[in-house]
Amino acid sequence: MLALLGRVDLFEDLSKADRQKILNASKEISFRKGEDVVVQDRSGGRFFLIIEGEAVVTIDGRRLSHFGPGDYFGEMSLIDGQPRSATVTAKTDLSTFTIASFNFRPLIREHPSLAQHLLVALCRRVRSADRSAF
Repeated sequence: MLALLGRVDLFEDLSKADRQKILNASKEISFRKGEDVVVQDRSGGRFFLIIEGEAVVTIDGRRLSHFGPGDYFGEMSLIDGQPRSATVTAKTDLSTFTIASFNFRPLIREHPSLAQHLLVALCRRVRSADRSAF
């Protein structure tokens, strides 16, 4: 799991020790085919990294994308606690690595370097999304 976490762009620049702290504060959650993992406009606060399986992403009922092993979602709600911007549904049985905001926030307070790395990674994602929108 530590190696998989290191391949996620949000965490790739973190030290092995910092990734281990995140791993220690997380758990594995599985979902059955057809089960909603997160639902658009509902409260959030949990990050998910897909270990095995596939998921479908929809906004307002319109299919946008799909996720597979190594893909992740929920990073914005993890940080800001705002409602989900999309629904993610298990297309197959799904195994995820997940961390809740109530476990993540203390890590950020204790290790400010985590926050800095996440901010840089999120900025990269926003810039990339901006470029693809035009």
